[in-house]
Amino acid sequence: MLALLGFLTIALFLVLVITKKLSVLLSLIMIPVFFALVGGFELQAIGDMIVTGIKQVAPTGILLIFAVLYFALMIDAGLFDPVISGIIHLAKGDPLKITLGTALLTMIVHLDGDGTATFMITISALLPIYKRLGMNRLLLPCIVALSAGVMHLVPWSGTMARALQVMQTDASGLLVPVLPSMITGILWVLGVAWWLGKKERKRLGIIHLDYKHADELTESQKLSRRPKLILLNAVLTISLIFCLIMALLPPSALFIIGFSVAMLVNYPSQADQKKRLQEHASNVFFVSVMIFAAGVFSGILTGTKMIDAMAQSLVTLIPSEHAGYLPVLVGVTSMPLSFVFTPDAYYFGVLPVLKEAAIHYGLNPIEVGRAAILGQMTVGFPLSPLTASTFVLVGLSEVELSDHQKFTFKWAFMTTFLMTLTALITGAIHLL
Repeated sequence: MLALLGFLTIALFLVLVITKKLSVLLSLIMIPVFFALVGGFELQAIGDMIVTGIKQVAPTGILLIFAVLYFALMIDAGLFDPVISGIIHLAKGDPLKITLGTALLTMIVHLDGDGTATFMITISALLPIYKRLGMNRLLLPCIVALSAGVMHLVPWSGTMARALQVMQTDASGLLVPVLPSMITGILWVLGVAWWLGKKERKRLGIIHLDYKHADELTESQKLSRRPKLILLNAVLTISLIFCLIMALLPPSALFIIGFSVAMLVNYPSQADQKKRLQEHASNVFFVSVMIFAAGVFSGILTGTKMIDAMAQSLVTLIPSEHAGYLPVLVGVTSMPLSFVFTPDAYYFGVLPVLKEAAIHYGLNPIEVGRAAILGQMTVGFPLSPLTASTFVLVGLSEVELSDHQKFTFKWAFMTTFLMTLTALITGAIHLL
């Protein structure tokens, strides 16, 4: 019963969001509450689940709020203006070069493993170029999502940290065997960027881009620029990313401190500080509200045990004579299941069940973990409505979540499929 309610919750959520019958915000709140009531749970219990879920996402919410503010300040100060100018100079109005440059820039930036930071930097730097050339607006979030997805396998990303913890191993046991799969994913994404760029070149041609980023700025934007502080801001940003990678402090603490220093250095006047905060209040509000709504969703699914029931039912669907297909099945379904399970729900709820099932069937359990990371909240995270960074991606790209999902899903699924196939060929996982 609980498993059925869980799957109905997910199915109705996806249908309403994709068809745009109900907003993502209201869907995240109203649908799980409704099915919890249908399941016979009391209002007091549902309220406790909501509060628990909000508490669980609170650190992430704080992190993203201050990450958005930090990179918004860097954009205001003009840190990424040279990046935009450099890409324009190299691309020379060629959509093909721009899409390839988008993929390469995203992969480099995402070496820090932070989706929100990557989306803030890449979208803010490249969106003006896509607009100026008249390129399909969905191309930018698609290529950025695919590029960040394959690079999210770096061992210091949140997804990999969860997987390493559950599988009780290190990067050499979990990640190193699937490095060929990661390389396949990178090459595939570059191929997709090339293909999409080629189609845009055919549609638009190579456009003479008489575009000077500085000339396109509004008077307000020009006043907020701090060209003399670009080097200092670059050092501050690189230092912040280095501290994130080295885990010197909790990420939320690092961004709180980084934001405070950036604000004081670039805008020492309290009047300027107030103006900067007012400029970005709507973005911060949007991100924070979505995060806490996602906390309601995951809190109810976890508190009602729907997540556990769904995990158990998924395992029981595999007959014992087909148990040898388990790692491959996990790999192929890992990306689509990012739409269903939050990172915590999957890696701390589903993966332990799959791990025990593998042991029960006499399989090597580490292969299940390797298969899971090929798509579950790696390639899949920039499309999932259960991760806050997805809303940062679509919000900055000025596209609808449902449009982004429909356009990008097939490319993301093929990425995970090819990575799983590579893992099978190289022996990272086996088909028994």
